[in-house]
Amino acid sequence: MQFRQQALARLQSPEELDLPVRLARPQGWLALSVTVVVMAAASVWAVTGSVASTVRAPAILTYAQGSYILQSPVSGQVTAVLTEQGERLPAGSPVLKVRTAQGDSIVRTVSAGRVTALAATVGQIIRTGTDVAAVEKVARASDPLYATVYVPAQNAASIPADAAVDLTVSAVSTQRYGVLRGHVKSVDRTAQSAQSIAAFLGDSQLGAQFTEGGRPVAVLVRLDRAAGTRSGYRWSSADGPPYRLDSMTLATGSIRLADQRPVDWLLP
Repeated sequence: MQFRQQALARLQSPEELDLPVRLARPQGWLALSVTVVVMAAASVWAVTGSVASTVRAPAILTYAQGSYILQSPVSGQVTAVLTEQGERLPAGSPVLKVRTAQGDSIVRTVSAGRVTALAATVGQIIRTGTDVAAVEKVARASDPLYATVYVPAQNAASIPADAAVDLTVSAVSTQRYGVLRGHVKSVDRTAQSAQSIAAFLGDSQLGAQFTEGGRPVAVLVRLDRAAGTRSGYRWSSADGPPYRLDSMTLATGSIRLADQRPVDWLLP
């Protein structure tokens, strides 16, 4: 009862009615102002700003037309190997001599190129359709190298034309010579199977390797030329490695994707 009487007495007393009511402390107004400013800045950045991103994927240095697997058109025994690995041959050049039931037959190249692998040896029995060699489609030593990057299919639509590409080449020390520079030349929107990759590279093992995580798309990268380097291409270091690059060298490509506005992440 005592507390109730005190409360009633306080309500009936007119004292302190003229004092102002403090809605918030100055520190609270400062915190609220900072929050409003930060939210406004974030909203402006979400609409007008951009975020850069990259996709990393396995790659290989090759020539633009790729390679092909030479298959024997006849069955019989190999009696002679008429070329050497690494030799550059015109179209129709002899590769193997095969003794068949009808007599000797010559297995010849289909297109001009460089023999990158020989799978047949003297004395071997082969059948029609047997893989006997891999031939890279390059007619001249001066033909430029390209890189083919096998990117996950879901990233293909985000790759802009002429996008910058950095290539970490397996045969080159990145710490000493940096990365190889290039730009996207074309994007093949068709998902590649292990068989199609093997046909292009002339190597079934690489076809299986590049499709381990699913069917990728092939991104052809034009390597930036540089007359002042020994390799003939531009590197993140001044000079790059003191030797020329070989085709069929494995690498890892980092492709810069199209910039995105942060607000796009919130939109369906």
